[in-house]
Amino acid sequence: MALPRRPIVIIPSRLAATRLPKKPLADIHGEPMIVHVWRRAREADIGPVLVAAGEQAIAAAVRAAGGQAVLTRPGHPSGSDRIFEALESFDPDGKHDAIVNVQGDLPTIEPACVRAALAPLTEAAVDIATIAAEITRLEEITEPSVVKAVVAFTRGGSGGLPPIGRALYFSRNPVPGGEGPHYHHIGLYVYRRAALGRFIRLPQGVLERRERLEQLRALEAGMRIDVARVDTVPLGVDTPADLERARELLAGTKPKA
Repeated sequence: MALPRRPIVIIPSRLAATRLPKKPLADIHGEPMIVHVWRRAREADIGPVLVAAGEQAIAAAVRAAGGQAVLTRPGHPSGSDRIFEALESFDPDGKHDAIVNVQGDLPTIEPACVRAALAPLTEAAVDIATIAAEITRLEEITEPSVVKAVVAFTRGGSGGLPPIGRALYFSRNPVPGGEGPHYHHIGLYVYRRAALGRFIRLPQGVLERRERLEQLRALEAGMRIDVARVDTVPLGVDTPADLERARELLAGTKPKA
């Protein structure tokens, strides 16, 4: 099966954050963080980029930079619910057949990683695609904040496709056991349009509540998630220290029109 013909990138963003208040608007070299994420997504060049904004201030910041934003209800329980509302508002006729969900706190995400996330959808049975990178720092294997993807990469790796495998589980614990690599799951998802509509209507799963991982809801419901392997893990900005690190990594970057 060919890749989706008309993907769209949607970035969910809201101001509520306990460790870094108003973080989408945090300044990084003269521009709000959400604008940096929007620029990285545009550089992936896979389709239009839309910000699903929980508040008017976020939408205004994106539009001031020349981007598109849709104002959504502020109280959504998850980014998946937010992007679905934005999608239905922006594209009520269903022209876009795949939705790339890029988190709004990844200002250093590499455009190549965004493109790689589409690759698993070459397989018709895949409902949701995501990405992971091999863990190289041993302490991350036991760190609960680093989610591990349990996956054997059995296809791809040539012909322009990254290594791809079917996700069997996701956990905050060091799984699987035995000798071999562990993979750091990166929370960037690509949904087939029908899969996104199904996913947001599913009840919360038992394992999802136990692990506090939303993607387990899909696996519990029998949905298929495949993973593309990438080489780098983007910096997620959750704290003031993360923000300073992002500023260091993005030093010298110039906005692209």
